[in-house]
Amino acid sequence: MVEKIGTAVGGLKGKRLSFLGLSFKPNTSDIRESPAVRIISEVLRQGAQARAYDPAAMDEARQVLRGVEFAEDAYAAAAGCDALVIATEWNQFRNLDWDRMKKALKAPVVVDLRNVYDPGHMRELGLRYCGVGR
Repeated sequence: MVEKIGTAVGGLKGKRLSFLGLSFKPNTSDIRESPAVRIISEVLRQGAQARAYDPAAMDEARQVLRGVEFAEDAYAAAAGCDALVIATEWNQFRNLDWDRMKKALKAPVVVDLRNVYDPGHMRELGLRYCGVGR
């Protein structure tokens, strides 16, 4: 997944990435075994910066993710970022205002690690969309 994100943004070094979802599954604050935590740790190691938002797991994530900026909501997390990464399939992330999100992002790049969105629809909205296995 880290390689997929790097490919979407043209390399990780110096890139600012927004991550939506930190818990290992929606509707929990549990970050044990969370792919998002492992992915964020690796993109940081490779020279990217990360900003993150999760509806429930922010306090837990602050305990283990050093060097991550935490945001108050999905749009604040995306502000000025080179890409938005959907890492946990919370229902709140299924109904994002994509016009607002495109204005917040530095570049309209979405890496959907949970295949929440339809690729064709996202492209129609003017987003560069990358899902998993699609």
